[in-house]
This record gives sequence, C-alpha cells and structure tokens, in this order.
Amino acid sequence: MNEGKPGTPGASEEPDGDFELARPNSMRSPDAAGTGVEYIADGAAQAAGQPTASAPHAAPTEAPASGAGAAVPGQGGGPAPTVPAPAAEVPAPGVTGTVPAPAVAHGTPPPAAEQPKPLHDPDPYSTPPYGEPGPWAPAPPVQHPAATPAHGVPMGASPAAPEAAAGPGALPAASAPTPAHGVPMGASPVAPEAVAGPGAPPAAPEAAPAPQDAPAAGPWARYDPWAAPAAVAPLQQADPVEEDVKRRRGRRRRALVGGALVIALVSGVGGGVVGVQLERNGGIGAVELPQAGVEAPDRDPDSVAGIAAQALPSVVTLHVSGGGKAGTGTGFVLDDRGHILTNDHVVEPAGKNGDITVTFHSGDTAEATVVGRDSGYDLAVVRVKGVRGLTPLPLGNSDNVQVGDPVVAIGAPFDLAGTVTSGIISARERPITAGGENGDGSDVSYVDALQTDAPINPGNSGGPLLDGKGRVVGINSAIRSADGGLDPEGGQSGSIGLGFAIPINQGKRVAEELIEHGKATHPVIGITLDMEYGGDGARVAAEGSDGGPPVSTGGPGAEAGIRPGDVITEVDGRPVHSGEELIVKTRAHRPGDRLELTLERNGEERTVSLVLGSSDGD
Repeated sequence: MNEGKPGTPGASEEPDGDFELARPNSMRSPDAAGTGVEYIADGAAQAAGQPTASAPHAAPTEAPASGAGAAVPGQGGGPAPTVPAPAAEVPAPGVTGTVPAPAVAHGTPPPAAEQPKPLHDPDPYSTPPYGEPGPWAPAPPVQHPAATPAHGVPMGASPAAPEAAAGPGALPAASAPTPAHGVPMGASPVAPEAVAGPGAPPAAPEAAPAPQDAPAAGPWARYDPWAAPAAVAPLQQADPVEEDVKRRRGRRRRALVGGALVIALVSGVGGGVVGVQLERNGGIGAVELPQAGVEAPDRDPDSVAGIAAQALPSVVTLHVSGGGKAGTGTGFVLDDRGHILTNDHVVEPAGKNGDITVTFHSGDTAEATVVGRDSGYDLAVVRVKGVRGLTPLPLGNSDNVQVGDPVVAIGAPFDLAGTVTSGIISARERPITAGGENGDGSDVSYVDALQTDAPINPGNSGGPLLDGKGRVVGINSAIRSADGGLDPEGGQSGSIGLGFAIPINQGKRVAEELIEHGKATHPVIGITLDMEYGGDGARVAAEGSDGGPPVSTGGPGAEAGIRPGDVITEVDGRPVHSGEELIVKTRAHRPGDRLELTLERNGEERTVSLVLGSSDGD
C-alpha cells in the first residue's frame, strides 16, 4: 500500500540477504540538558523496515519532496535539504476518526506550552503506519501450491515481504507485487498507526510479534487462498452434545419400541396361524388321521350286516306305470324261475296293460308281468323272464316269531333302493285293514299283521321282513302315518315306528295259489256281518248283502247253528271286538281249518265249532 508515498531508490535490487534489525530502545527519559527525545517520522526508513533513531540535537530529517529517493549519509552527497514531512492522521484510541498530528519543522520541538498531550502512549517499536509490515510483524507463513491458476499468478511463488535495509541509510528493498486491491500478497496488513510528533509521548507499546516461523494465532492462521481445497468435513449440528445424545437416544428408543411392537404383531399373527393349523390338522405337515387297516368283508351271518349281505341280492325294486298312475315298491325273489312276491297295491297302477320294470341289486333291469294278485290279502306275484342266476330268499315261520325278536327290513323308501333298517317285533296278530279307496270295499285288505318298529316308509311295501337268521317272516305292507291312515303309500310323513307286515305263513299260501291258479282262496264262515254294529264283538246281520239269507244255507255257519242277530265275541278263545277283526282272524287260517267261536244270543253265551269253507277271491 505505497500509493502517495515516496519511492525507494534501488527498488529493483534485492538485498543480498536477510539481516537482523536493531531492536528499538525503550522510551528514554529527558536528557540532562532537559531536552526530550525527538521522534521523527522517517517514511523511507520505515518503508525499509528500520526504526527511526532519534538523539538529542539530531539533525532534522527531510522527506523528499518528490518521487526521487532521499539522500542517505555515506552514499554520496551531503545532507539534503529538509522538507517538512506531511502530517499523519493518528487515530485516537476509542475514538472514531483521525486526529491530526502536529507537524515537525526543521527538527525543532514546539514549545512545551504548545505541545499537545498525546492521545496514546508512545510506541517504542515505531510501528509503521498504513499496514506495511514492521520489523516485529513478519508475514505469516503461507503454503504455496504448485499449480498456476488461469489468471497467471504463480501459486508456488511466495511474495516476499519487504525487509529492512541493513545499516544506516540503507535503501529499502523492493516491495512485493501488489494485487489490485493494494495489499501485498502474503503480507499481513497492519493497521495504520499515528506517527508521534516532536516531543509527543510514544504510542502504547504493542505486543511483541511472534517469530517468523511460528504460526500465527487465530482462525485464519493456516488459511491459504491458493491452497488446494481440503476434504470437507461433514456438517455437525450446532446443538449441544448433550441434547444431540438425548435425541439420538430418544430416536433409538423409539425405534426399539417400534421394532418390538412389529415383532410382537408378526409373532402374534404367525403364532395364531400356526396354532389354528395345529388345532385343525393336529400338527404341521400333511394331515394323516389314524385309521384301521383293511379287514375281511365277512360278517357274522346273524348280524344285521350279515343278514343284509345275504338278502340284498334277492331283493328287487319295482317301477310300475299305467292308466295315468305310477308307483315304486319292493319285492323279493321266491324261486329260480323268476317269480317275485310283492304287495297288490304296488302293481295295481299297471292294471292289465301297464308296465312293470324290475331292477336288481346288481343294477340289471328286466320287464315283468303279473302272474296273480289278491286285494283281500294285499299280495301279488310277478315274473321276470330271461334272467338267470336268481337266488330266492329263504322263508321262515311267522308262528315262531315272538315279541321282541330282532328283525331287519329291506326296501326302497322314496325310491332309495337297497335301504336296510332294523328293529324288533312289537306285536303279533295285530288286525289291520288297509285300502278302501274304491269305496265298495273291494280293495280293502284284512291282515292279522306283525307289528314292528323297524323304519318302514312309502316304497318299502312288498319288501321282506327278516328274522335274526335272514329268513323271511313277513311282507311289509302298511304303516301308521301321522294323519292316522294305514295306507302304506298314502301317508307321506314317514315312519313313526308303527309298521305292519303280512305274516309269511299267509303270504306263502297265497303266493302258491297265485302261481298255480292265478288267484287265491279265502277261508269263510258263510255269514254276513253287520259292519255298522257299535257294540263289542261281531254281530250277524239280519239280512244278506245280495238279498240272500244272512247265514248261507249249507255253509259252515249254518251247520254250526249260527243265527241272525248272534254276536260272536271270541275266536279260538281270543276276544273279537269288531266285524273287521273277525274277518282278519278268519283269513289268518286256511280253508278247512276248524274254528271255535263263542257267541251270545238273547243274553246267553254259547260256543260252537265249525270247519272253514273256501271262497275264490271273496
């Protein structure tokens, strides 16, 4: 920053080497003569880095008036004419602005009265003004990069700080290249100091500068604008360390809690799924339930399974249609010639020209024709042709059946072929009547039936009722339905545990007659009964049904002495409560069987014996 200052001769010449500058003496007290020390502002000496020495009665130093270098003693030339140095503006400590310093003319101090009080203590180091480096303020060391930027200033060159010339009168060295802003490169700008005038106390001493090779203190001690950029450290938060640690701990704690909740949720869901699988499947992996091994299919012949296995191949299902009617029933094989026994009400829809299809347990079907039928016994026989290998069912004896004996019923309830049910004999010789839809009584059947609780439903009609040995003891014919009817096909409410079967002894006789003659004979007494009688027993009518006598002439009843109006109360010692029951009891026997009847006449009881006659289809 040399603008407006006198130049230095020989500025192009570099000094031969660095030399130690003389340390300025401390502030001197007035001499014995009473004269004070004169402090002269020598711009040339300060620019060269030399302190200005003063002595009593020293010759005044003159500053060059122009840009020419000042004369120095010992370098050719006498003392140069003196020119007063320009007044320097001295900044007052703590005061903004500058205070003009008194000028010194010809080295003569001003009078004591006129000498102003210095604004600050004298400067024993004679710090040069306006930022030029003094002897005790060397420039800080600078790191110099090797590369040269585009603007042409060599980054490796270190701008030399101005050094003081050695010896009295030495010229200052040339100053370093100065950038456009006026501050020498590499030099630390020095705050301008006020130059004390003659007789003024020196400025306050400054702290001794650090040695040249010691790094300067402060945040810019190592700053080098031309150095390669160092690795940028990551930014740090300005919060206190304790607060940052707390935040990190809080975030870590929240992360741990969140992770624990997620793990707990996933574990709960996974555990629930695994638990459900374990509960449902009994373990992990394929489901394998315990199971018994393969056993022989044979069963005890007396068990229900054994009875069913033996009987099913001989049981058939009948589908009948004709005359706008259709029905389904069951039958069983009587012999190997293809005769099948069933109920009369099963084949009744076919009439004379209807169709009857027989389906065997194997699934084979065959057409069948009616061999004979009897509505009074509710029995019929059909025959299939062209079928071989038929196995007839063995027939039992219904007189041997006792109440409580186990029985098995087989049929096709609601067209479910091959249905097997089981039960017991609930009662014997249960007199029932079924049918009567025609209104003239021609379709009414009178059966001294076997009662069973084996489930019998519509479609079971005509099927076998087997005993514990697989023998036929009855033909399933009727059920008591919920509406009170006894028609096996009339009620659709299903079984209520009241089923009735025609005893096989009666069925066997009727089937034999139907196969041989196409019709069956009925045992008769030869009397006409009053079916409107409401008293206990069966009363002989006063008139016959066809206009003839109520007691047939020459019949079994007439020969036994039965008269119109007699009331029959017992048959073979068993009570009779109605006319229907007397018919049932009579048809339970064969023609030619002997009966004993107990009757009442005019309040008197008597017993008669007779041999049953025969009637064709009556």
